[in-house]
Amino acid sequence: MYTVFSTFLVPDDKANEVIQIYQQRSRLVDKAAGFIDFLLLQNDRHPGELTVQLLFETKEDYLNWARSKEFKQIHELEKKYPDQELASIIPKINKYKVVAT
Repeated sequence: MYTVFSTFLVPDDKANEVIQIYQQRSRLVDKAAGFIDFLLLQNDRHPGELTVQLLFETKEDYLNWARSKEFKQIHELEKKYPDQELASIIPKINKYKVVAT
């Protein structure tokens, strides 16, 4: 398995707004080959620190998703978000091969 974490910081007072956006996400990734799971995580101590976790069967499955037109479509929508403060946030990305479960 292969997992990707995208961590980003938003102002604490906008965390719930971002969470609602993700609760209503398009679910395009759910249809990607090898997709296993999506999670949105919120830091217990810092509510404005949010992490998207994606889990795929293989690294190749993730890379195919990241190169797909659906991936580009989702990320183009983010750039057009009305709140420019949120639209300009660049996440920190970490990628891992799962070596034990």
